[in-house]
Amino acid sequence: MSTGSSSAPPQRPLRVVLFPWLAFGHLLPHLELAERLASRGHRVTLVSTPGNVARLPPPRPAARVDLVSLPLPRVDGLPDGAESTNSIPHDKHALLFRAFDGLAAPFAEFLHAACADERRRPDWILVDVFHHWAAAAAAEHKVPLAVYLPSAAALARDPAAAVPRYESERGKAQYGSDHGGMSIFQRFFFVLERCTLAAMRSCVEWEPEFFPQVAPRFRKPVVPLGLLPPSPDGGRGVNGEDATMRWLDAQPAGSALYVALGSEAPLPVEQVHELALGLELAGTRFLWALRKPDGGGELLPPGFQERTRGRGLVAMGWVPQVSILGHGAVGGFLTHCGQSSFVEGLLFGRPLVLLPIFGDQGSNARLLEKKKVGLQVARDEDDGSFDRHGVVKAVRAVMVDEETRGVYVANALEAQKIVADMELHDRYIDEFVEELRLHAADGNSATGTVSAQAEA
Repeated sequence: MSTGSSSAPPQRPLRVVLFPWLAFGHLLPHLELAERLASRGHRVTLVSTPGNVARLPPPRPAARVDLVSLPLPRVDGLPDGAESTNSIPHDKHALLFRAFDGLAAPFAEFLHAACADERRRPDWILVDVFHHWAAAAAAEHKVPLAVYLPSAAALARDPAAAVPRYESERGKAQYGSDHGGMSIFQRFFFVLERCTLAAMRSCVEWEPEFFPQVAPRFRKPVVPLGLLPPSPDGGRGVNGEDATMRWLDAQPAGSALYVALGSEAPLPVEQVHELALGLELAGTRFLWALRKPDGGGELLPPGFQERTRGRGLVAMGWVPQVSILGHGAVGGFLTHCGQSSFVEGLLFGRPLVLLPIFGDQGSNARLLEKKKVGLQVARDEDDGSFDRHGVVKAVRAVMVDEETRGVYVANALEAQKIVADMELHDRYIDEFVEELRLHAADGNSATGTVSAQAEA
């Protein structure tokens, strides 16, 4: 009997470059993915601009991620220092796309230098759907490209879904209009056509109806990343002197509604006022992380903070969202339905009040409502506006009425079993790494073409 070992030699670590779109709703999930890959011993580089890199939370000590800054070119009309959607009003996004496309040459130089050294040559580049010039650079250097996709609900077909008129019209305007010389639709299909595979922040356990539709529709391998939930403790430490946490410490268990509409989705001031008055009339305790709205004007209705003092706190600027959602005083979450936000809410089993604003948030909200983990605020079919009475109805259904709250809490806790299953999501990252190795071994060219039906 042989005593020698027949085990295969260890595989060398992969070298992966991640380059997200210039929005923190994209940067932070990419950082989470980068850290998960790096913690497995892979060499990971995250590329962005100096201002965005400076604003990222420091990578966790156990996960070494190399951060590379490429200077964002100046564009007339774009405010100085504006390097992300967080820094500009929505009507200046086309200017940010124009500046973003100016990163084509610096990225090509970065990739050329990396590929000239076999010790640094990337095995993969992973980008968002907007980076048409990164796809061209990857093809020139024969580095396989992966494209990052969010939830399947935004890309699959749901015949039963009733998409509001305002959302459909906004979507056509947002995705079909010129953004730096190309529409978002054109960017999406250009990158998808040239990628080897798509990596989706989802899984069949979360979207059993929609996830299996995506690969056949776009005729590309779609590899699940899992939901990339953050560490339940926030993972990066929170100052115990944070005012929001001190306020929550003084509230009864499960009594407070956390309100946050993300850093990328400001409301017009009149809608902020309706939301404020709805929170006031609903009568629940609330902690509101408020961003300055588009268009200027008085931020809150006159006398609002005085009338709600003692049961409500409005916090301007950054707040420790994961730690807030994990606090025992929080009993629900009013959210814009950005993917990172609802994942963080359901990580702790919080029922949701749903107030989608743009992009894939509408399809996310419909998916969450279908799962009965929350209720949407009623909207005007034509312009998408809401009023205080719609806010009151949704907040009270989720936070106050025992019968309806019981349903939403039970389903949120059921969803938590998937979202908080760290073994499941770790397994998806391991399988993603194996898919990267497999496709790289099969050849570096893109496989398949995007179907004409997908473009329809």
